[in-house]
Amino acid sequence: MSIVDTVKQTAEPIVKELGLELWDVEFKKEGSEYFLRVYIDRPEGVWISDCEAVSRKLDPIIDELDLIEHSYDFEVLSAGLVRDLKTTAHMNRYCGKTVSVSLYKANDDLVPRSKKFDAVLVCADDEFVTLEINGEQKRADRKTVAKITIDLV
Repeated sequence: MSIVDTVKQTAEPIVKELGLELWDVEFKKEGSEYFLRVYIDRPEGVWISDCEAVSRKLDPIIDELDLIEHSYDFEVLSAGLVRDLKTTAHMNRYCGKTVSVSLYKANDDLVPRSKKFDAVLVCADDEFVTLEINGEQKRADRKTVAKITIDLV
């Protein structure tokens, strides 16, 4: 199991116990440093105290699991007001909302000569995302979608 999958599995019950939702986990290198980030959410918003509570409970468990052989920074963050919709559940939570879509390459069947555009998110499943573009519903293969972002501001 990957570091991210192990942390997700470990964090999920802790986050849930605190009345929060686990939004995402990422482990990445930025410059010369590694970061393990746990993103949390809740309908009424996330406070710094929520991030602290998750961090206090989760950090010692992750240390004990000894998943990462080099030094890294551990961060617990709010999913934020501008967030990537990575999973089917994320996407379906925001059906009917306007999102920004980035494709790996332009698809003239969706928007001619454009890799980036705004659309209304209609629905999603594991293979396709349905978008409303200029009043017309179109399906995009999820493998062609680089990123879908929503701005909740």
